[in-house]
Amino acid sequence: MPFTSAEAWRKARSFHHSRYGDDLLRARRQRVSVCLPARNCAATIGAIVAALVELRERNLIDEVVVIDGDSTDDTVRLAAAAGASVHRESDLIKEAGPVLGKGDAMWRSLSVLDGELICFLDADGEQFSTHYLNGLLGPLIELEQVEFVKAFYRRPFRVGELAIADGGGRVNHLLARPALAIFYPELAGFDQPLAGEIAARRSLLERLPFTTGYGVEIAMLLDIHAEVGLDGMAQVDLDAHSNRHQPLLALSTMAYEILGVLAARLERDGRLSGLDPGPLLGRAAPPRSLERPPMLARR
Repeated sequence: MPFTSAEAWRKARSFHHSRYGDDLLRARRQRVSVCLPARNCAATIGAIVAALVELRERNLIDEVVVIDGDSTDDTVRLAAAAGASVHRESDLIKEAGPVLGKGDAMWRSLSVLDGELICFLDADGEQFSTHYLNGLLGPLIELEQVEFVKAFYRRPFRVGELAIADGGGRVNHLLARPALAIFYPELAGFDQPLAGEIAARRSLLERLPFTTGYGVEIAMLLDIHAEVGLDGMAQVDLDAHSNRHQPLLALSTMAYEILGVLAARLERDGRLSGLDPGPLLGRAAPPRSLERPPMLARR
């Protein structure tokens, strides 16, 4: 039966990665594709791919794919040397025109991934652990009704020698979670609505539009909720996750795009009208993120 509150959902659909071991992945009946959208991730991509390829060799997953965003460093060479299949995002679905950010790369990746279960991971994660895969894929394998799993974790923040245990995820805590609590309270149980680590059934991803820029994660959360409801969604605690942080000033553009996605959904639902986006910090307002159509619509 449908969940009556975000808190009830959180208690029933929040899991810890330790719940899921290798035996569950080994017993799966569907192919698993792991995809890493990457751009200039030479410092981390080799170790991450090597760990995933080891899982592939143990038959715990089936495919490791890197979608490269025209990196100018050694990302492509290192990913391929470590054993991943590498595709340049600009070579995929060329008729769609220039690639417009991470969400666009994720959408295009569906044209080359062949798994029934698809897991997207960040390519710039430090101290990567394969328990990410067990955790994210576990609810999809264990619970037939779950179609989408999002990660949550602690985000340490480091500047030089200074380390703050939970100081990361600034846009998540200052914008995304408060906005969901106000405008979409049924989704307030998600601890990390902007987490880039997700797993989902391919059949679901192919039914979704993909927002092209920074807003892909929040758009996906809203669209999946509309498609399958809370009963089809889960989140998994992956403990800690460390990756590179953007300067504070750079986060304003990210926050603007995320807020724009929320505003567009509110407009579509008739809950907001007359929106006139203003300039951002003295600059012209960035254009609204383009949406790619559901992959099924292209067939």
